[in-house]
Amino acid sequence: MGAGLFSVAGTLLLPGLAMLVQDWRLLQGLSALVTGLLLLFWGFPALFPESPCWLLATGQVAQASRILWHFAEASGVDPEDSSSEENSLATELAGLSAGSTQPQYHSILGLLHTRTTWRSGLILGFSSLVGGGIRASFLRSLVPSEQAFYLPYFLEAGLEATAIVLLILTADRCGRRPVLLLGTMVAGLASLLLLAGAQYLPGWTTLFLSVLGLLASQAVSELSVLLAAEVFPTVIRGAGLGLVLGAGFLGRATAPLTDIHGRRGFFLQHVVFTSLAILILLCVLLLPETRGQELPQSLEDADRLQRSPLLLGCPHQDHLPLLLPSRSE
Repeated sequence: MGAGLFSVAGTLLLPGLAMLVQDWRLLQGLSALVTGLLLLFWGFPALFPESPCWLLATGQVAQASRILWHFAEASGVDPEDSSSEENSLATELAGLSAGSTQPQYHSILGLLHTRTTWRSGLILGFSSLVGGGIRASFLRSLVPSEQAFYLPYFLEAGLEATAIVLLILTADRCGRRPVLLLGTMVAGLASLLLLAGAQYLPGWTTLFLSVLGLLASQAVSELSVLLAAEVFPTVIRGAGLGLVLGAGFLGRATAPLTDIHGRRGFFLQHVVFTSLAILILLCVLLLPETRGQELPQSLEDADRLQRSPLLLGCPHQDHLPLLLPSRSE
């Protein structure tokens, strides 16, 4: 959610930076330079250490211990103090190191062997695709083509910020799956009404449906990424999030096609994404509810957590490992 707000801030500041620079080559160079600074995190691991959660999930216990020790020292805690609570962590890590095997690495292809996680990722990818692609339909219905460029630009950024704030207030309180279901239903119904009766509806009705649909589509895109971060296990979370984000960008990339093919292309795109929104509405019911549940660390845990009806809505997160059956069982 915080990353989404920073993205909106960058979108709103970009026109001001363009007015100051007044040269698209220099603007492109500045953007590339700032993005290139992220390579420092790759070249200097001390600036951005590896995730201990991921290291433990992949069996790299020794490296996880060094990073946790570094965190403890940076926090002013002496890891060698036997009276501190960190001593239990040291004992547990020592036990894991004694019985640890070779590190196990995973790839996105591992999803093919975990049916439930693969299905959830596919549904979230499609919902992100629909949320990104259906925005062009609402924007075109909201802002006529002869209007200035800045009006739809700032309008979309403002509605994206509003959608993120609404998700911050509702996603944890009401649950991820119900909010995603509501957002998909609102976007699909608004698109269907605009598709069926845009020329017969009053102007204020078209305006209201376009704003509501654009807000719902923004919420669907953001919540698809958030839910994917909780559904995918630690060992492949980066690759899974990349697929969902890529699907959303692919949906946004279809927007210029409506201008190339004219009114027929816009109508065809509107029909396709409206149909997909209605289809996704049924598929969202198959997603697990992640509120109040432990985040999966391995592919086996992810598949088991999503299939077990005993854990749905379980408020006792500390007891989750006791409820999960072991591999031998």
